[in-house]
Amino acid sequence: MSEQQSSAVSGPKVKKFMFVNRKAPYGTIYALESLEVVLITATFDQDVSLVFIDDGVYELVKGQQTKGIGVKNFSPSYRALDGYDVEKLYVDQASLEQRGLSEKDLLVPVEVLDAQAMGQLMQQQDVILSF
Repeated sequence: MSEQQSSAVSGPKVKKFMFVNRKAPYGTIYALESLEVVLITATFDQDVSLVFIDDGVYELVKGQQTKGIGVKNFSPSYRALDGYDVEKLYVDQASLEQRGLSEKDLLVPVEVLDAQAMGQLMQQQDVILSF
């Protein structure tokens, strides 16, 4: 059996995709675009993880009120990630602390990692996209 036939039988290779969110949820399109790309990638049965660093941690904060800025609050969409088998959500510990936040302030379960653990996790990925 040729290599091409073998891969056709075993199916497509699953790659590890990590999406790094660094921007605040509103004021730019980065956060919403990241969420859309994550959902598309997960639809193709890839191994998807999300990381929230710097102001990206604000994307997960409970109780966002966006009426005053005239934008739709898309943060509840993060609760739907489970339905797409996106269960690997990581938050940078220092980013949370610098913003006076804790895990209790977030609307979905995450794993909080220090910089060293985050670096090790990133080294295990096939593809890293930063938003």
